[in-house]
Amino acid sequence: MRDVAIGGDMIRLGQFLKLADLIDTGGEGKVLIASGDVTVNGEVDTRRGRQLHPGDVVEVLGRSARVAS
Repeated sequence: MRDVAIGGDMIRLGQFLKLADLIDTGGEGKVLIASGDVTVNGEVDTRRGRQLHPGDVVEVLGRSARVAS
């Protein structure tokens, strides 16, 4: 797992997936989130607009990243 700085207090799940290079395109993120393939802190979340804060851990397709400030 690697830390990915967001440069603020909050970022949306869809944006973070792209920023952390966990996905290639926003469209791919939308599909993966909707299908339940993305977890936040170990729990499936299907809300692309979910707010993430420093310390949250996102995992998709076996790759993970932690939100850092």
